Amino acid sequence: MSRLVLWNVDLTLVDVTIVTRDAYADAFRMVTGRPLVKLAPAMGRPDSEIIFETLAINGIAVEDHHLPKFLDALAVSFGDKHRRLAKEGRAMPGAKDALKAVSRLDGVVQSVLTGTIKSNAVHKLTAFGLDRWVDFEVGGYGEEVYPKATLLQVAQGRAKAKYGSVFTAGTTVLVGDSTRDVQAARIGGAAMVAVASGRSTAAELHEAGADIVLPDLSNPSEVVAAVARLTAPADRAAG
Repeated sequence: MSRLVLWNVDLTLVDVTIVTRDAYADAFRMVTGRPLVKLAPAMGRPDSEIIFETLAINGIAVEDHHLPKFLDALAVSFGDKHRRLAKEGRAMPGAKDALKAVSRLDGVVQSVLTGTIKSNAVHKLTAFGLDRWVDFEVGGYGEEVYPKATLLQVAQGRAKAKYGSVFTAGTTVLVGDSTRDVQAARIGGAAMVAVASGRSTAAELHEAGADIVLPDLSNPSEVVAAVARLTAPADRAAG
């Protein structure tokens, strides 16, 4: 294996905002006994960070036990609602074709680098038939207490352990929609294909340092060409 492609999940591959918010509301009530008034914005952040801010802005004095309890409750609540995903959410335009097309590149491993906890990431992608091209074992997830850039390196290490190949900045591509994703790629050691399908504009993604910015994933050939160019040794060296 010679290429590692890591995909952000929310607003890159899927949009399941309504179900996610309902799951957070149920989890908040399960953990605190109170209704959720305000949910902290995601903005490319991991579930663990969103949980801490959500507790704080709703007047909960955060203690050590809150995070593991909330993560467990979020997994249960989201799992209970997984049948709603396909009805109330959507795969982002071109997501399935892009994953399928990238899978045909020589020596490619595809996984996720996401702020979503692992069980919920699996639910999100499975609901839209996107899971078949993803190796969830080597991904990085929102319950892991690492900054996203460090989590990228953790995913590279997992891929190395499983496939026996070293994945570097010259052979790893992150595909995501937020400036936080771009920062993670720059710091963690990966090329960056940014898609302006989330809440960051194309200009913001360019300014943050993305190698390539696409409007979305609706042209699979563009996605494949971007990944291939960014993982071609000569091209990366020239850049």
